[in-house]
Amino acid sequence: MSLTPRQIVAELDKHIIGQTAAKKAVAVAIRNRWRRQQLPPDLRKDVTPKNIILIGPTGVGKTEIARRLAQLVGAPFVKVEATKFTEVGYVGRDVESMVRDLVEVAVGLVKQKQREKVREKAAEKVTERLLDLLLPSPKISPWEPEAEKEEAEKRLRTREKFREKLLAGEMEDRVVELTIEQKTPGVQILGGLGTEQMEANLQDMIERMMPRAGSQSRQVTIREARKILLEQETEQLIDRAAVSEQAVDLAENHGIIFLDELDKVCSPHGPTTGGAEVSRQGVQRDLLPVVEGTTVNTKHGPVKTDHVLFVAAGAFHVSKPSDLMPELQGRFPIRVELTDLTRDDFLRILTEPKHSLTRQYSELLRTEGVDLQFTPDGVEALAELAYDLNRTTQNIGARRLHTVIERVVEDVSFEGPDLTDKIVLIDGKAVREKIGGITQKEDLSKYIL
Repeated sequence: MSLTPRQIVAELDKHIIGQTAAKKAVAVAIRNRWRRQQLPPDLRKDVTPKNIILIGPTGVGKTEIARRLAQLVGAPFVKVEATKFTEVGYVGRDVESMVRDLVEVAVGLVKQKQREKVREKAAEKVTERLLDLLLPSPKISPWEPEAEKEEAEKRLRTREKFREKLLAGEMEDRVVELTIEQKTPGVQILGGLGTEQMEANLQDMIERMMPRAGSQSRQVTIREARKILLEQETEQLIDRAAVSEQAVDLAENHGIIFLDELDKVCSPHGPTTGGAEVSRQGVQRDLLPVVEGTTVNTKHGPVKTDHVLFVAAGAFHVSKPSDLMPELQGRFPIRVELTDLTRDDFLRILTEPKHSLTRQYSELLRTEGVDLQFTPDGVEALAELAYDLNRTTQNIGARRLHTVIERVVEDVSFEGPDLTDKIVLIDGKAVREKIGGITQKEDLSKYIL
């Protein structure tokens, strides 16, 4: 899919309010990938992605922009926190693990496409297997006695009748005996070897040495058997080698790694000799080759990171991007500052997105037969209180709306199944009654909201 930057921003606008500069930056980065594919091969390999740093406080849409972008273009996407990594040689996650995670996501995407391609053929095989469970197919030989041949032909006719009923969905509740292969229980290797790759290799070796689990017969309905058999037949029809090859290519050329909390691994005072600061510098040194372009070994084959798009993010309250190692700074040439959310932004978040928060709560309670309605002045009160709370307490961005709305609809959610009056209005008065008193007690609001 080759969306233009304007189309990408328009799609992101359906889910994320504001932050136009950040949306434009990621839209151009994605379009440049398409442009690169149109170049001659000798030039294409030299065009590298322009990685992005999104700078802004929590809850303003940094992660959501990257996640929605990946969904929009069907790209493998992985979100990792820089604080989860440790320097090579220490117990913990090494930075290359994010590339291995990216390949696993790509494998899932490729497998899903493969399943759709073979689904029709798999369904045909499932029908035959279900017929075998109901009535095994007879073998007719020309040398058999006439009576046995007639019996076999009769069974064939019965089998065809069963086929018609199966395809018409008339035998879904009939019970059959199905033999199911039991999976070998996984072996968990506790951390401590130094790198995840060593642990993965050891885990794989132990699982191969373990005896394979046997099979188990179960009484299931045709409906359940069809699901189980469809999964089995689909897996058998998928070409695993092709999946690995396509997944590696997809990860290399279209993968997006969202590296959150990058500000937590840079020192605001520059390189020092302190223990924590040395560890941060070590993580930065390990990140550098991966972002710069290296080859990471995975169980699906070697993966080059030269053309993976890295989107980093951080609040950078204490430190700033210039506190990163100069080499790492150079690998993130595009820097976008996201703005704090205004009162109007909160109001738009509550009403404009396709699956806005007010709609989510209304639909959830509709399952109980409750008609939850937010009046215009009620929505305005929610936006105003959330904005004021972010100013007077910790600024947590749009996430403040969750805490405020949850507090307002808490009683309705609890009493929903038992309410006699199923129409509930959330207006400005109701909002202020629920949380107005708490917001006036600043110390209390820090704990409750």
